[in-house]
Amino acid sequence: MDDRFVQVGIRTVEPLPVQEKRQYKDKPIVSMAVFAIIAMGCLFCNFFITKDPAYMDLYNANAAPGAEFYFGTDAMGRDIFSMIWYGGRISLFIGFLASAVSMAIAIIIGVFSGLAPKWLDDCLMRFTEIFLSIPSLLLVIMIQAILGKANVFSISFVIGITSWTSIAKVVRTEVKQIRDSEYVIAARCMGAGFLRIMWRHLTPNFISSIMFMVVMNIRAAMVAESTLSFMGMGLPLEVISWGSMLSLAERSLLSGAWWIILVPGAFLVVTLLCITDIGNYLRKSVNNRRSNL
Repeated sequence: MDDRFVQVGIRTVEPLPVQEKRQYKDKPIVSMAVFAIIAMGCLFCNFFITKDPAYMDLYNANAAPGAEFYFGTDAMGRDIFSMIWYGGRISLFIGFLASAVSMAIAIIIGVFSGLAPKWLDDCLMRFTEIFLSIPSLLLVIMIQAILGKANVFSISFVIGITSWTSIAKVVRTEVKQIRDSEYVIAARCMGAGFLRIMWRHLTPNFISSIMFMVVMNIRAAMVAESTLSFMGMGLPLEVISWGSMLSLAERSLLSGAWWIILVPGAFLVVTLLCITDIGNYLRKSVNNRRSNL
C-alpha cells in the first residue's frame, strides 16, 4: 500500500501533513504575504521613517537613489522612500473606503430590489443597467468637477457611488433565491423591518458571494484615484498618495529621473496584482462551494 495513506477501518485517510499541504496549495500565500507587508509598512511607517515626506529639499531635487535617499527624491526634493509609505496610507484608505461605500449602496439597493414587487424590481434594474452602461471614469470626473477641489473623502465618495452596480445585481439575484426561506418569512410575520431582515437574515447568506467583487473594487478605486491624479484632476500635490506621485510622471521622464515614476508605479502595480490574485481566489472558492452543493 502507498505509504502516503493510513488505513483506518474500511476508510483510507490521508495523514495530516498531506491534507494540510493540499489545503494551502491553491491559496495565494505569496500575494497575501506581500500585500500584508505593504499594508503593515504603510500603517506603521512612523516607526522606521526618519525623513519628513513633505519636506522640500530643493538642494537635492531629482537626486538619484543612494545611501541617503534610498529611492531618490522627486522634482521638489522630497524623499521618495518616505513618500511611498506615507502615500500608501492614502491610496489604501481611498481603496477601502470607496469599496465600503459601494458595498453599502449595492447591498441596500440589491436587497430592496430583491424584496420589492416585480414592477419596482424591473424599474430598479433598468436604472442599474443604464447606470452601468455609462463609463465609470466619466461619471467620476463629472461628479468630482461638480463637487470642486478634490480631497481624500470626496474622491472616495465619488468612486464609491459610481461602482456599486455590479455588486447590486449579484445581491438582488441572491436575495431572490432566499427571500421565501422560512426564517425570512418568520421574521416578516414577527414584524421585523427592512433593515433588520437585511442585516440579520439576508446579508450573512450572500456576503461570501460578493466578497471577491468587494476586493476587486478596492483595486478599481486605487486605479481610479491614480488615473485622476495622473490627469491632474485628483488629489493635490501636497496630499501624498501613489497617484499624486505618479502625476509627476511626465516631468520626470523629460528630466531623465526614472525613479520618480518607477518606484511608486512598481508599488502600485505589485499591490494591484496581489489584490487581483486574492480576489480571484475568493471567486474560485465561491464557485467551488456552489458546485459542491
